[in-house]
Order: sequence, then C-alpha cells, then structure tokens
Amino acid sequence: MSAAVYEGGCLCGAVRYRAQGASLGVEYCHCGMCRRASGAPVVVWADFPTERVTWVAGQPTWRRSSAGAERGFCAACGTALAFRGDRSPEQASLSVGSLDDPARLAPQQHIYVAERLPWLAIADDLPRYERGTNR
Repeated sequence: MSAAVYEGGCLCGAVRYRAQGASLGVEYCHCGMCRRASGAPVVVWADFPTERVTWVAGQPTWRRSSAGAERGFCAACGTALAFRGDRSPEQASLSVGSLDDPARLAPQQHIYVAERLPWLAIADDLPRYERGTNR
C-alpha cells in the first residue's frame, strides 16, 4: 500500500507543496497569532515530519511571528501556508485550508482555547487544551 500524499498551495499558484505519509495530528488553533496571520477566527493545521514536506513550486516567504516561531506565506498573494516552531524543528505544520482537498484531514483537537473568540462556537466533542497540545 502506498503512503498518503497531500498537495496544496497558495491562491495564485506561485507556491505549491507536497506532504507524504500520515499526518502527526490536525488541530484547530485559536491563538491570536494565527488569527492575525490568517485573518480568520481560527486556523486548522496539519502537522507532518519536516523531511516529508517538499516545496514543489516556488518557496514560501518566512516571517518570524514571535520569539519562538515563524510562518510561511506566499509573497505574491499572501496565502498563509505553513508554521514552524523553534522547539520542534522536526515538525512542519501546513494550513489545511491551503490543501487541494482539505476534507481529507479532519481536526482532532482544539489548542489555545484560552484565546478563543467568545462568539465562535464549534460544536464537537474533540479534546480542548487551554494552551498547546497534549503531543
């Protein structure tokens, strides 16, 4: 059986990526940094081992968004594509919304719910963590 392959990219098509194999996890992130970087009330991230993510067309522009992390986006259209934290260089997070088929990766948990917008209610039974994740 072949490993799963996930492909995605930015709105304008200048940057494309491929992730191979099962994700390490998929989470809703409610933190204020993700909100500001995406312009959305919540972001869904899919985590993969860094060595299984390749940029197949173009490259994201990376910007340090905090003392411990940076975010990758398309410099041409602004699409939020990736996140990488200094504490976990072996892990790359890709925005599920930038996948060609985002329905393939459903969230498994909520993180940073302490920063959740009070008017956003997602009715599910997924685990919720005030700050980060249990992984």
